[in-house]
Amino acid sequence: MSTGSDIPQTMNGPAKATGYGKTPESTRFQKGVSGNPKGRPKGTLNVATVFTKTLREKVVINEHGQRKTVTKFEAAVKQLVNKAASGDQRSMRLLLELARDAEAKQNLPGAQQPLLSAADQEIIDDIFKRFSETKEDNSEVPEENNGNPNGE
Repeated sequence: MSTGSDIPQTMNGPAKATGYGKTPESTRFQKGVSGNPKGRPKGTLNVATVFTKTLREKVVINEHGQRKTVTKFEAAVKQLVNKAASGDQRSMRLLLELARDAEAKQNLPGAQQPLLSAADQEIIDDIFKRFSETKEDNSEVPEENNGNPNGE
């Protein structure tokens, strides 16, 4: 028996279409209930934090017959420079990239250059000069009301 509709009927009423972007209501997340109820456990660190923490750890190295304490990052950079100096092509390439990046960061606009151009500085000096002139003009005006704002 056909009811005139191609959508099958259920006991609760007509069935809704399902498919891409139309998941069945029964399988959707309930309102007010998190999809990850336990969440990330407290105290766990993300990768960036673990990475920086590890690079900042201290290690003891022997340099020119003397023991020296440096960070792991410093030790790694020293090893890279030493390998590059000994002729390792791969280390040289990596060292050049790091040097370019470091130089580019130091030469960012405004890093060591003055904040204002010469023209801007001249305009600001002129404004200060005008303010100081108007301040001097206001201080020369005699006070007729002896400081009383109402003039009494």
